Amino acid sequence: MPLTSDPAVTGDPPAGPAAATRPAPRRAGPPGADDPADLKVVPVRHPWRWAGVAVTAVLLAQFAHGLITNPAWEWGVFAQFFANGTILKSVGTTLQLTVYGTALGFALGLVLALMRLSASPFLRWVAFGYIWAFRSIPLIVQLLFWFNLAYLYKRLDFGIPFGPGLFHFDTMGLVGAMGAAVLGLALHQAAYAAEIVRAGVQAVDAGQLEAAAALGLPRARRLRRIVLPQAMRSILPNATNEVISLFKGTSIVSVMAIGELFYQVQVVYGRNGRVVPLLMVATAWYILLTTVLSVLQHYVERHYAKGAAR
Repeated sequence: MPLTSDPAVTGDPPAGPAAATRPAPRRAGPPGADDPADLKVVPVRHPWRWAGVAVTAVLLAQFAHGLITNPAWEWGVFAQFFANGTILKSVGTTLQLTVYGTALGFALGLVLALMRLSASPFLRWVAFGYIWAFRSIPLIVQLLFWFNLAYLYKRLDFGIPFGPGLFHFDTMGLVGAMGAAVLGLALHQAAYAAEIVRAGVQAVDAGQLEAAAALGLPRARRLRRIVLPQAMRSILPNATNEVISLFKGTSIVSVMAIGELFYQVQVVYGRNGRVVPLLMVATAWYILLTTVLSVLQHYVERHYAKGAAR
């Protein structure tokens, strides 16, 4: 009997163009191997991260245990003086010095920054000389110079340069201890604020100014509405660091016997001998107020970050 090659009889697929377009049969494999939705996702392991968390937690727990159980910290004395009227008054003096020094320092720093960015060589060199001088002289030396102004110059004459004076006045009482502290802090702060503002302005894309100039906007309006709002994103972190540094640096005015926080703490523990708990009182107030400044920084940065890519 002759063999047949009919596909219907043999069961083989028909040969021809139709057979060439037929998809190849799938290979045998585990169910869902070709479906991404069926793949098992294994999270990345971070053993060293958890080890670091454990070590940090143990160290913090030991530190907190030492603070609580060590009687040398004298937490009763700390609680007694933390909200004492004298301490609260000294905190107010510290905040007053910080606010005055920051406001005057950054106002003068803005002027110096614009002078550094000016097209005039004279203004640039004057601003550079000021910044160079006040960053070179230690703050405590500047404060002592202003505090002893009456000793250096007993009177100030106003008149013809190198000639006779038209009128004069005595310097005794012109600059008191508080005035010398504010003046020294503000002038010192202005030198650093000027560089912070200058760096922030230079961080703004030059194309923004060119586009504003092409639209015919006045220069002052370009600076106020275009440059400074964008520069604040770069200015704020560094400016906040300077404000916090100034807030803690007000303790240096204790050399002039001004009743700020650190000086008043020294006076109290000089009388009762409780050095450690009184220093912890000052530390707690510095930490508390610095935290408040950091929270304010967060919200101000978020305000100026509107429309930014990050």
